[in-house]
Amino acid sequence: MNQLNWLSRLSIAVCMGVTALNAAAELDLRNIESEVWSELHARHLASRAGFGANSEEMERLARMSPKKAVASFYPTGRTKLEPFPHSGIFDEGLDPFPPSRPATTALAKQQGHALGVQVKPAGNRPLQGVVNKFFYWLRASRLETDRVTYWWAEKMLNSQAPLQEKMALFWHGHFATNEDKVRDYRKMLVQLQLFRGEGLGDFDELLHRVAKDPAMLVFLDAGVNTKDSPNENFAREIMELFTMGVGHYTERDVQEAARAFTGWNVDQMQFKVVSADHDGDEKAFLGERGRFAGEDVIDIIMQRPATHQHIAAKLYRYFVNEDLDDADVPQLGRFFAEHDFNIGDYLQGLFLSRDFYQPVNVGSRIKGPVELVISTYRQMELADVPGVPDFNVVSGSLGQRLLHPPTVAGWSRGRSWITPSLLFERGNFVLDVLFPDIGFVPPDRYPFTGEVVNVQDRLRQGMSISAATKPTGVAGAMSASNMLADRDEDFNTRLGSMRGWQMAIERVVPIPRDTVQLSLYSQITRHELATPEEVVDFWQEQYFSVRLQKSDKAALANRLREELGTSDIQSASSYAEEGLRKVLHLMLSLPEYQLG
Repeated sequence: MNQLNWLSRLSIAVCMGVTALNAAAELDLRNIESEVWSELHARHLASRAGFGANSEEMERLARMSPKKAVASFYPTGRTKLEPFPHSGIFDEGLDPFPPSRPATTALAKQQGHALGVQVKPAGNRPLQGVVNKFFYWLRASRLETDRVTYWWAEKMLNSQAPLQEKMALFWHGHFATNEDKVRDYRKMLVQLQLFRGEGLGDFDELLHRVAKDPAMLVFLDAGVNTKDSPNENFAREIMELFTMGVGHYTERDVQEAARAFTGWNVDQMQFKVVSADHDGDEKAFLGERGRFAGEDVIDIIMQRPATHQHIAAKLYRYFVNEDLDDADVPQLGRFFAEHDFNIGDYLQGLFLSRDFYQPVNVGSRIKGPVELVISTYRQMELADVPGVPDFNVVSGSLGQRLLHPPTVAGWSRGRSWITPSLLFERGNFVLDVLFPDIGFVPPDRYPFTGEVVNVQDRLRQGMSISAATKPTGVAGAMSASNMLADRDEDFNTRLGSMRGWQMAIERVVPIPRDTVQLSLYSQITRHELATPEEVVDFWQEQYFSVRLQKSDKAALANRLREELGTSDIQSASSYAEEGLRKVLHLMLSLPEYQLG
């Protein structure tokens, strides 16, 4: 199938849903009747409230009542979060981490030490140890962040309460922060645990806690928001992105809110208010006047119907349908208010509603990259997220590298996930799972830039530091006669980058690199499938929310028959696995599989 047909089929499938939705007069939020509950409903619920389900899980959900089925996606009782297994890379002296390498070396010159490293009292490159440590933390924090995302991916795959992880994924895109700027995996982990632990609770409480979260404070420049020089970043984003949305506040409101948040900062891993930096004078915000602090601003925002409607609508678009009619937004805002702005209760109302199971909403949503990856693993019945292919590389190549959202607005979602190049990457992902790359190089053991390796190789050839750290292609390498000569300098940045990598790789625990443990033949034998047609039918039920065209199913069955050389699956037992994998790859590369 060529790319144009692929795109056309996906577009038609989505647009059919949009047309039907816009034709609907009003959302029907009444509960679905138990009498109509079926496996089709259970499959849709599993796709949206979690990351899909295998055939046995689907049958179990279908036997439950709608209320019990929905409840099975929620954590039971008070959420107890498992601790992350740290590598132990943080050293005292690293926090507060300077904003740049120049700031680090300037600090070292000023006080004789920085980042817990003393300046060498004599000799060449006295600041080299400080520079090495600066690059060490940049590299180590990035690598440890990748371990955090792998750990989280395991939770998504194996959680008994998948909605908890699905909501954390939603909030990560809503309250988006990026490790590239925060530069501290510990702060990113604290925020992730906040989303996992409180993501289904009271939105008011969550908003207050996010506003004081260490990663958010760093990401939106709280440290430079002072009464003498207010910074509007957080004040603007809390209204534009996190709560009310554009059009419900003025520039004056942004300026006044920024004054209220002055002095908010972070000390190590704790929120603090620097009294000397806080503007305690009267402020005028959203029509109210007072000596507002940041908490007061959040309380005022929470009283606005625009906030209720914005959050309710965004949750609806994420879990039900991207194409929500603007006329239905007030109804959703009221529905959210009826549930006292409790996120979990509001979602339960949506998941039990007749509207949620309307044909227009089933299979109408393009799976995000992380959803695609995790649901594929879950439906393949994998016990663990494989190390090959690498989860971070795969999700990044598909457009969603966790803990590295592209902007403060997070990811665009929906049709933005589908471009010609991303379509090929989606197919390649399935190919790499079923047929692992034998040339795979663990990205957590290899620098992001090959130039670092070039420096190391030159040093091992006996070159001086000055010669070895010249950029590739720069003329003037030193001759063998003066190879030991070296120039006098405070530090060498390229050497520091290499040393930082060496130190980071030494200390960060490697990600396990097991390939996929999968036997498709064992699965079809367990389900007593005898013919290619039965296998294709089973895979449709196992993996797809959207029904395949009969012609596609027939073509896939014929392809499997050709691969096996027979219609008798049992007789091909000794060699069937490769053919089964080839056909499953073709099947999971179809446009229908991208919808859930």
